[in-house]
Order: sequence, then structure tokens, then C-alpha cells
Amino acid sequence: MVVNWKRGLMAAAGVLVLGATVAVAAGQNAANAPAAADNAAVAANTPVPADAAVQAALTTPSPADALIEKGKYVAILGDCAACHTRPDGPALAGGLGLKTPFGEIYAPNITPDKETGIGSWTKEDFARAMHHGKDDKKANLYPAFPYVYYTLTASDDVDALYAYLMAQPAVKYTPPKNGLGFPFNMRILLTPWNWLHFRSGEYKADAGQGAEWNRGKYLFDGLGHCAQCHTPKNMMGGDKKSKALQGGLLEDWWAPDLTGNKVQGLGNWSKDDIVAFLKAGSNPHANVYGSMVDVVQHSTSQWKDEDLAALATYMKTLPASPVVAAKAAPAPAQMTAGKQVYDKSCASCHGAEGKGEAGLYPSLAGSGGGNAPNGTGVAHMVLVGSNTTATIQSADPMPAFAAKLNDDQVAAVSTYIRNSFGNKSGAVLAKDVAKVRARLPKPEAKPPESAKAP
Repeated sequence: MVVNWKRGLMAAAGVLVLGATVAVAAGQNAANAPAAADNAAVAANTPVPADAAVQAALTTPSPADALIEKGKYVAILGDCAACHTRPDGPALAGGLGLKTPFGEIYAPNITPDKETGIGSWTKEDFARAMHHGKDDKKANLYPAFPYVYYTLTASDDVDALYAYLMAQPAVKYTPPKNGLGFPFNMRILLTPWNWLHFRSGEYKADAGQGAEWNRGKYLFDGLGHCAQCHTPKNMMGGDKKSKALQGGLLEDWWAPDLTGNKVQGLGNWSKDDIVAFLKAGSNPHANVYGSMVDVVQHSTSQWKDEDLAALATYMKTLPASPVVAAKAAPAPAQMTAGKQVYDKSCASCHGAEGKGEAGLYPSLAGSGGGNAPNGTGVAHMVLVGSNTTATIQSADPMPAFAAKLNDDQVAAVSTYIRNSFGNKSGAVLAKDVAKVRARLPKPEAKPPESAKAP
């Protein structure tokens, strides 16, 4: 009864106060009405002060959200989307084919679909894949998935990546079966392969180096998995440790030497040059091309500035590899034919002296690709052109010449580029161009029925 009495008294008092307020408001001078309206508008747009704890709760993400956001960035660092998202397909649903010397391997679905993706994987299953190269059933994974390098990833980064992937939309999609013939389709054979080419273990900082250098090496060796493309492979598909980072051939693109080599490598690039290339796909020395376009577009262009700086700091400490001298000078007749093609088809963009135009057309003088030990990459570029506009918004794409030039002409102009403007490399042969052309998608690969030398 006491409680009810008190409530009644409080309610009555509230009615009296409300009535008094209404009476006062009604008796105000009409001249004050505009000011009152202005004050009301200001009050309506003024946030109500909140308790500090409430304000913090509104602005601070939950631990789960923070972990997912961290995992999103780890996925960017690891360039997951470039391999696990096929053209025009759902994000991370797999199906993109990777051509290897042993057959074609298709990237799996890594969305959280329980039937066709990794939705049934536990956190421990995922960590096993990243650190040990084994799936949820403990079967060997193919090293096209770069666990050889991802093993260095810190456990907290792996956990964050798992949380991010499990928070993505589940997509029911089964990629095509791998096109690997016998015996490469037998995963058990990867056990001895791992004995020879794989050492598991998270990255351990070098106490003799600073935090930035160690961060750069962690990214370069691990999540960035730079060596997967830029280190040549042996006949078993493992890294040639003796030629680490000295360049390699991947799907007929030449991944250049990343060491301090001033002829075939990045010895003439500054730290800022490396950052600019990875951030925007262009610097005074080169424009991005080939498979690296996807890396810049999906990964490095979205890195934090401090991580790009750390990576560049580490890369500038890589010792120079030995310069690879050309085995023989090209035939004068091939150089003459190549110059004719170049003057007609290339000079309008790259210039008569091969200097190009910064930010638009790359310089061919002293370029790592032009001086590469293998000329396949240059011939490939002549055949299919470039898709640099995916990363360099101001650049015009280089046109494809596969339908305009025959194999002899492509070989000649490639040889001319590799042996002009200060470049000194070997000749490109027409038979090698024919092999590259044969591997191009149809009908892009079709040579001209008749191509007269210009």
C-alpha cells in the first residue's frame, strides 16, 4: 500500500508540473516564437551526452568484430582473393585455374559453405592447412596453395583470417577437378616432396634487426609469399634455394629478379620506387604487367603504408645476385627486322629511344624484363598486350599483337627490345614464340594468315 501511495503522489506531482509548463509556454509573447523554433532545431541536432562507458560501447567494436576486421587485412596481405576468386565469380568461391608443368590446378572454395567450402573446418583444421599443408582430413595439400610460405604466419594472424573467412557469405560451388595426370594426382607423393622442400614453423624475429625490417621480412617471406613466383623451380616444382629470388617463369610471364642486381634485378630502384610500384602499379622504372597485376590490384595496393615501407626496407637489404650474361649476340638480320616492327608498332608509345613516358608507358631502357635471362615474358607481352589499367588508372593498355604479327616478327621485335636502349640479352626464337602462342586462350592465339614485314 505504501508503495502504491507513493507512486500516486509522484504521478500527481508530474501532472501538476506538466500543466504548469504548458501554461507558461502558452503565455509567452508571440514575438519569441521564431527564436524558440531556432532553439528547438538546434536541440534536435545536438547529440544527447552519454555516459563514458556507453559512448565507448557505441564506438568500440566488439572483440569478435575486431578479430574479423583484422582477418580481412590478413586476407589482403596474403592475396587470397587473387587465386580464390574466378573472373566474374563470387568472392572466394574458387574455380580459378593455375597452369603448372604438371597440369592445371583449380583453387578451392574457401567460403563457409559446409558442403563445397570450408564451413565444416575447425579453427585447428585451418591452422593445420596454413602451417602444415594438410586439409581437414589431414591429407596433403598441393603446394600451389603456398603453405610453404604461409607456415611463417603468426598464429594470431591465422586465427583472425579464419574468423574473417567464416564471416563471409557461404557460396555453394564446386570447382572443376584438377587436371593432373598420373602420378601427380596422387597426394601421397607430396609426403616425400615435403621432406625435401618444406620446413614448418612460424616466423622468428631477427634480434639483430629493427622492428621495421622484421615486419618487412615477415610479410615478404610469409603472407606475401614473394618467392613462390620470383624464385625459379626445380624439376619437382620446389624452390631452387641456390637461386633464391633471381626470377622465375610462371604461366609464360617472367617474374623478375628481386635482389639488388642492377641489371636484371631491382638494384636501381629506391625504397620509394618499390613502394610506388606496389601501391599504384607504376614507378619511373616499370609498369606492372602479367600475373603481378592481380597481386597489386587485390593485395599490395590495399596494404597499409607502414607495411609497404617495411617490405621495401627489407627488400633493399637483399644482396645482389650475379649478373647473367647473354650467351651470344643476336643475328644482325633479326635485329634489323625487329627495329622495323618496333618503329612501326612500338615507338609511338615507348619512344625511339625506348624511354617511354612516366606513369603511362614504361621505359624499356635498362628494364629488368628486357634484361631477363629468359625472353619468354617479353614475347608474351607482345602477343597479348597488358591489362595495367586495372591498377594504373591513367595508363593506356598495351594492345595485343598476336593477330597482327607472326612468330618471326614477334621474335624479332622481342629480340630488338632486349638488345637495344642499353639492354644486352639473348635472342628470342620464333619456335619459342610459337609455343607461347599455342598456350594462349583461343581465338587470341590465332596468328595472322599473312603478315608482311613492315
